Amino acid sequence: RKLMRGPSKDETILTFEGPRINFLQTKTKGYWECMPLQIDIDLYIDTRPVGVFVNHSCAPNAGIKRDKDLVALRPISKGEEIRFDYSTTMQEKSFTMECRCDQPGCRYIVDDFSTLPEKQKSAYLREGIVMSFIARSYTKLGK
Repeated sequence: RKLMRGPSKDETILTFEGPRINFLQTKTKGYWECMPLQIDIDLYIDTRPVGVFVNHSCAPNAGIKRDKDLVALRPISKGEEIRFDYSTTMQEKSFTMECRCDQPGCRYIVDDFSTLPEKQKSAYLREGIVMSFIARSYTKLGK
């Protein structure tokens, strides 16, 4: 769908789609191992276009809700790049990447949710933009 304006706050921008694969299958993708979206401990969505083109930011304007829906966290201007924090979907102790988002507060490395500063983790959990399997573990631990 072509929008004449940017997405409004809480508007669903896209739904990540693709076959379900496991952790070992992500590792066979080589350079592209970062494309699957982790939705459980050993379960990933092997994302398809347009989802594979959504980039990371340490100061995201979008987040993933319901484990598959990319939602605007604030009004997004038409033409503004849509980005989410990849760390909100990662808890595998395997993949990291250099961050080049150039945003204030950039962490310079994209890593598992558990490595985020406590204040950032709490904000993302309150916003509801952390994968369910990760959020459940923080609820159980009382964090």
